[in-house]
Amino acid sequence: MPKVSVIVPVYNVEKYLNRCITALINQTLTDLQIIIVNDGSTDNSENIILQYKKDHENIMYLKKENGGLSSARNFGLMYATGDYIAFLDSDDYIERTTYEKMYNKAIHQNSDYVECDFYWQYPNEKKQDIGYRYKDKKEMFEKARVVAWNKLIKRDIIINNKIAFPMGLYYEDVEFFYKLLPHINKFSFVKEPLIYYTQREDSMVNKQDSRTSHIFIVLNNVINYYKSNGLYEEYKDQIEYTYTRLLLCSSLKRILQIDNKEVKEDLINKTWDNLNSYFPNWKKNKILKTNNTVNGIFMKTTNKFTYKIYTKILGALWK
Repeated sequence: MPKVSVIVPVYNVEKYLNRCITALINQTLTDLQIIIVNDGSTDNSENIILQYKKDHENIMYLKKENGGLSSARNFGLMYATGDYIAFLDSDDYIERTTYEKMYNKAIHQNSDYVECDFYWQYPNEKKQDIGYRYKDKKEMFEKARVVAWNKLIKRDIIINNKIAFPMGLYYEDVEFFYKLLPHINKFSFVKEPLIYYTQREDSMVNKQDSRTSHIFIVLNNVINYYKSNGLYEEYKDQIEYTYTRLLLCSSLKRILQIDNKEVKEDLINKTWDNLNSYFPNWKKNKILKTNNTVNGIFMKTTNKFTYKIYTKILGALWK
């Protein structure tokens, strides 16, 4: 059984794929299972993968019809046999020691979950992203980076709790992470950047349209999961705070960059309506009250009147 299975979804990334796969086959960790899922690519990605597979027995190549990132990750999970699971996007790349350091940390500290820092990789520069070192799961709920690709996760936790990425939705990492969180008993950090998160102008995350509204579905799925599993009351303050933060400080910025004015205005209104419908007392949230960051101040000064002003001003700035 391999120590780590890394799942790499691939869709039309021939420009970046050699860099990604080369970084994987040069990992210093032994017993690494590399699962590459071709999600219906129409470029030269398949030929690139097959060239590597010829010389590397630890590469498993899977091919499927295009179904999106969640579909490809879920498909790869079906074939993963490692003690731990990692996800890596095919336009990103990693240091040679990435999975060795993360796996060793997991083993030495008996951790279910290990998180590392990373670089934002721009065409002409890189910026280090240092995560908050949360002390417990409630702090983790509030402050963790919810991306899937800088984590090492014990496979049994994912499989036994039937955690999967939501099909056909943006913000898939949000739903996956928050459903996973309650089942983590021990977490650790590798306190150095080991992953290069490539910033592409043609990336889907940089194209804003009506699909930004998927955040409402994803967050409702998370709320329903916590309620149906008897977890809601334990994490109620964290859920309310995170719902508020993601709507007002994350998805709203994306909404304000939508070109279609009708869609943009509709989602601006839905953001405010959903927040106040699900959490009418969000302004009294105890976590928010102690948050004096820029985002915290923005949330605390936002009301029905200032929301309209803020969206007009920020819409002009972020367009």
